[in-house]
Amino acid sequence: MTIQVFGHKSPDTDSTGSPIIWAWYLNEIKGQAAEAVLLGEPNTEAAFVLEKWNAEKPAIKTAFEDGTPAVIVDTNNPAELPDNINALDVTAIIDHHKLVGGLETKGPIDITVRPLACTATIMYDLMGDDAAKMTDQIKGLMLSCILSDTLEFRSPTTTDVDKALAEKLAAELNLDLGAYAAEMFAAKSDVSAFSDAELIRMDSKEYEVDGTKFRVSVLETTAPEIPLGRKESLMESFKTVAAEDGVDEVLLFVVDILREEATLLVPNDLVKTVAEKSFGATVSGDAVVLPGVMSRKKQIIPNLKV
Repeated sequence: MTIQVFGHKSPDTDSTGSPIIWAWYLNEIKGQAAEAVLLGEPNTEAAFVLEKWNAEKPAIKTAFEDGTPAVIVDTNNPAELPDNINALDVTAIIDHHKLVGGLETKGPIDITVRPLACTATIMYDLMGDDAAKMTDQIKGLMLSCILSDTLEFRSPTTTDVDKALAEKLAAELNLDLGAYAAEMFAAKSDVSAFSDAELIRMDSKEYEVDGTKFRVSVLETTAPEIPLGRKESLMESFKTVAAEDGVDEVLLFVVDILREEATLLVPNDLVKTVAEKSFGATVSGDAVVLPGVMSRKKQIIPNLKV
């Protein structure tokens, strides 16, 4: 059976590009039949990247037969994976997030989890000398993943390894790294066509803090005025999304890439308490600016308190 390679349910650039990169590696280098698939619709930046590098959008699949061979990338959290993930034949995990627990496999597997900013960076290292065989398309996808996950090296998750690889790939592709990153972020910021619920779920993860279940949503943008201009309607949609998704509350952070700060929407006393306890913020209205907060993985999730 063909190995299914996929990331999490809200595909950003890394969770869209990395499955394609690893499926290419398995097919072309290892001689194993593999297919990149998505668990949801890619966000606007990921869609731009696919078009930029003339890469076909992977099929979107939400259900898999028990026993299907699979490689998981860019997550290890069962809540972000197919409902029957433990019934699949997972053969490998490649990730850069903290271990969550709850995954069970049919036998020993290859697991690589490293404290780097991007899954694609890990893949480059795992390829070894075979990385030299990457096509320009695969190099472009890899570069895009790194720029996205590091916010062009502004994110505190950025490592020297990520940055050095991005600069190497940009040079090989004869790309102006800053100009290309600006194109990507402009695409990410174009969210006018999405409903409030789609925006809330676009880049979000479920996380539980002391028995309270949150959907932690992040909108990274160079035009924060666009989503913040919809602040009232977004907050009105929080309850509906929370009820539909089986969580207690939505936390929505609008990350201003250029100003390097996040704005947390504060619809009620629970979120006000979260802002005060987690970030030492003083909240006086329905939104609070958190200077320097850029990363859900490193600055938001680890600090959440209720």
